[in-house]
Amino acid sequence: MPPSPIETDAKFARNAWLRALGRTSSIEQDSTLTLPVLIERQALKFGAAAALASREESFSYAQLAARCNRYARWGLGQGLKAGDVVALLMPNCAEYVAAWLGLSRIGATVALINIHLGGEGLAHSLRIVSPRIILAESQFAPRVAAIRASLGAGIEVWVHGGDGTQFNSLLPALERLAGDAPPAGDFRAPTLDDTALYIYTSGTTGLPKAAHVTHYRLVRWSQWFAGLLDTQPSDRMYNCLPLYHSVGGVVAIGALLVAGGSVVIRPKFSASDFWRDLRDERCTLFQYIGELCRYLVNSAPQPGEADHALRIACGNGLRPEVWERFQTRFKIPRILEYYASTEGNFSLYNCEGRPGAIGRIPSFLAHRLPVALLRFDLELGEPLRNAEGFCERCAVDEIGEAVGLIAAEGDGRAGRFEGYADAAATERKVLRHVFKQGDAWYRTGDLMRRDAAGFYYFVDRVGETYRWKGENVSTAEVLTALAAVPGVEEGAVYGVDVPNADGRAGMAALVVGHGFDLDALHRHAVGSLPAYARPVFVRLLPALEATGTFKPRKHDLVREGFDPARTGDPLYFDDPRADRYVPVDLALYAAIAAGHIRV
Repeated sequence: MPPSPIETDAKFARNAWLRALGRTSSIEQDSTLTLPVLIERQALKFGAAAALASREESFSYAQLAARCNRYARWGLGQGLKAGDVVALLMPNCAEYVAAWLGLSRIGATVALINIHLGGEGLAHSLRIVSPRIILAESQFAPRVAAIRASLGAGIEVWVHGGDGTQFNSLLPALERLAGDAPPAGDFRAPTLDDTALYIYTSGTTGLPKAAHVTHYRLVRWSQWFAGLLDTQPSDRMYNCLPLYHSVGGVVAIGALLVAGGSVVIRPKFSASDFWRDLRDERCTLFQYIGELCRYLVNSAPQPGEADHALRIACGNGLRPEVWERFQTRFKIPRILEYYASTEGNFSLYNCEGRPGAIGRIPSFLAHRLPVALLRFDLELGEPLRNAEGFCERCAVDEIGEAVGLIAAEGDGRAGRFEGYADAAATERKVLRHVFKQGDAWYRTGDLMRRDAAGFYYFVDRVGETYRWKGENVSTAEVLTALAAVPGVEEGAVYGVDVPNADGRAGMAALVVGHGFDLDALHRHAVGSLPAYARPVFVRLLPALEATGTFKPRKHDLVREGFDPARTGDPLYFDDPRADRYVPVDLALYAAIAAGHIRV
């Protein structure tokens, strides 16, 4: 008798965990075996085999190693030494990976800059890491020029591509250099404890923070995911996520390179081209962010959309209402969902493929992954403390903030919290005296629950949950309900202030398409959500501004609220007198603000 799906999932999960543990068990035995060094060794083993493929340029393993060496030699020629920072502002391409691998090989720290930034946002991201050199693609040079005066003196700017008339031109300098490794005596080789990269938080709730990413974390991420995915030289990863972020720039790249596989890099995600491109490139793996899966599910059927060679789709943020539709429609054999953050000191993995869950900690690993859910006070925005001043663990299915125990000095690298370039920001993420005097835990800022079987489920971000009518409302729960309405393509839910009302009223900003009906939205909200969680206001948007990792930016939406004087987008109010959504004009806004209409 063939094994049941549950047995098959359990066997896959067990093997995935054991492979990941096996691949990471020996990392700390050699403190000089960084990812750039490992790639050099892979070049000797795999030579002409494809390593990185982008539309602009592709590299075999030997070509990638040579390109990395040219960047290393160029950096040494500029006088870069251990700890100096190079800011990299370049679109997704194979050259991007070669640049940061080569520069980090000689001990420089490379700051991966969000290519969508400009003005003060770009200046902020540069100032907080104090770069010696800015390395920018020619198309971004005007943005750098516009803010250069605000960065201070002594920063060199080099441009990749273009005519180099305004700034130094990089390509001619690179081409003059040899592709063999620079002499070991010319630089101090970094160790696993040195910072390799600065990777920025998404900035959904404030200015981005630059997280320290050590060489240890690069190797561990790469080997861990190579184990979970069982990557082989025959595997090809489809990667359309931003290379300036940890998922697209490290996990999807490193997990293949350490195993001799190939990575297909695309500049951005395209729902209309996705399945054809993935099929033509013979990809066996796909790294996703949950919103990409939502876009694909909401897109029109395409010829051959289920005719592919994928064996695993791996990523995070795949919402429960999308999971089964995505897997069934596109015939995805296995989904490996996980929870992680760039700066976090722990991760969760749903190796069993349980729809909607973000992970589970096997009993044999509980001692190595000290994670807790703390009872939480939403009004204070802090974990609850008992009479003795300590925190309390959540019961089964109780919602609380997830925290991870920070390893004490000398307890190994795995549980460390490496923090940010900003020391004050680092301290704000540490919760002290949690279960005993003197302990320290990393605050995720994420609310979760854990079921009786040990599976964790994401609920919301701290601060995203708001209070209305004396009840706590989860923005994620509301968005999940609204996403089931025909025509709703994407959206964001948040709380807005209403004069003369306690708490914050729910508001949904939605991008809608064919088949959307406002009355149907109202009926569905009434039928699927408690009264206090139904959106009081609705805003229809032509597009939803998002971060590079497809998280909605809510700052301006919250600030503009339901005031028609601040936006030209259609606004609607759930009018109790009409029992439906009605348009918000200046007169209605004034009546609500004055308290003449009950909200």
